[in-house]
Amino acid sequence: MIIDDQHYDVIIVGTGAGGGTLTRKLASTGKKILVLERGEYLEKESSELVDAEVFKKENFSAPEQWYESGKEPFYPQTSYSVGGNTKIHSGVMLRMREQDFEEVKHQHGISTEWGLKYQDFEPYYTEAEKLYRAHGKAGDDPTDPPRSKDFPFPALVDCEPQVKDICDRLSGQGLHPAYLPIGLGNEGRTDSEDTGVTPAIKANNNVTLKTSAKVVRLHTNPSGKEVRAVETEIGDRSYLFMGDIIVLACGAVNSATLLLYSANEKHPKGLANSSDLVGRNLMKQLMTVLVQLTPTPNCGLFQRSHYINDFYWGDEDFPYPMGHIQNSGGILQDVIFSESPPILSVAAKLMPEFGLKQLAKRSIGWWLQTEDLADPNNRVTIEGSKVHLDYTPNNTEAHDRLVHRWIDVLKSVNQTKQSIYPRSEAPIQVAAHQCGTCRFGEDSKTSVLNLNCRTHDIDNLYVVDSSFFPSISATSPGLTVIANALRVGEHLINRLN
Repeated sequence: MIIDDQHYDVIIVGTGAGGGTLTRKLASTGKKILVLERGEYLEKESSELVDAEVFKKENFSAPEQWYESGKEPFYPQTSYSVGGNTKIHSGVMLRMREQDFEEVKHQHGISTEWGLKYQDFEPYYTEAEKLYRAHGKAGDDPTDPPRSKDFPFPALVDCEPQVKDICDRLSGQGLHPAYLPIGLGNEGRTDSEDTGVTPAIKANNNVTLKTSAKVVRLHTNPSGKEVRAVETEIGDRSYLFMGDIIVLACGAVNSATLLLYSANEKHPKGLANSSDLVGRNLMKQLMTVLVQLTPTPNCGLFQRSHYINDFYWGDEDFPYPMGHIQNSGGILQDVIFSESPPILSVAAKLMPEFGLKQLAKRSIGWWLQTEDLADPNNRVTIEGSKVHLDYTPNNTEAHDRLVHRWIDVLKSVNQTKQSIYPRSEAPIQVAAHQCGTCRFGEDSKTSVLNLNCRTHDIDNLYVVDSSFFPSISATSPGLTVIANALRVGEHLINRLN
């Protein structure tokens, strides 16, 4: 074991939406900051990545296997790299709705109320949109929450003409298609490497980044009240790094497992786990991609551009939240990177006269998301060196209703006689939108973190990834993770000073 001879004011583990953003926020303080990232820099820039590459076999998958209860092991589709999953995300930057922060009644359960409200996050949403160069247009969506400032950049209106035509038809039926807020820089979609880590290092000599650095354990002082050292594997050597404040930003699964692996005499169930909630309440949203055939071809490669929230809180036939819909972008890349993409396989069998590429160019994809509810039995556990995910989907009727409601809408605006709409559900291997394993709150018996995302049990240990969510909503969680990192960063600046 090599004991590093440096002492750091802050050690940040992970460089994704939370860790990369926090690094940028704290860099100008002049404090000595160490950032540990288990991956390396991706060879491709974010602007060159396309959505389907995420789903290509073994591409952008973790190097280790996770285990689903009673089933075969799998390689999770998550990016271990500088920038984390922001390197492979769609760039969507949606705010949670005001009511999402309240207790919400669903058909078969309750969505947990947050200890902070939308108004507490609003200034940081605004800061996050500016930092990540969000392009959007406010006011088209009736569920839009109030804003203190407009989007810093105008919406991306040059979308695929077919999508625009469909949205015009949706508007004609009284629906409210709105422009998706997208983070876009000069070289493509913004991410936490280009926006967070790299600018922090270039502009400040107090930030040190170590890559291929896998953190395996946190060591506390004898009382168990503070973390004193971060044990890290770099190559074939083990290092101990010392710091005053330790921040985990490894993702909802990996932050929880690191706390569990760090169990000691004072914390026999894992660090910060006196509540027995570390790893519990895993949420991942119910997600489906739906294919709509079109009468004329399109380019097959285009950016996501619109979303529909008309059924977010339900409809006249179902008075419970149903979820969020957005166009998934062109799906030609599914064909490029897969010999037989599942999303088109059904349509291809029914329409043998079309080749896969031709079929892809006559298709529009729609991405549907429904909130799943926090359940303590949906959890992350460890067994030796194995990570287990025990997850049973819930709130499934609401999602099914959203899917079928959207199919009815598409049938009413579609210019073809399409009778079948191929669909593909996101399996547990898709690690996107996983939240909740270290929920925050005011009561140490019912939460892992306090409202500043510091662990109740350990004074100098924080978590700033999506683990802190007490409920997930139906919106993409990325912007809320970024906004929260900026909020916690402000708290840490005050603490460091």
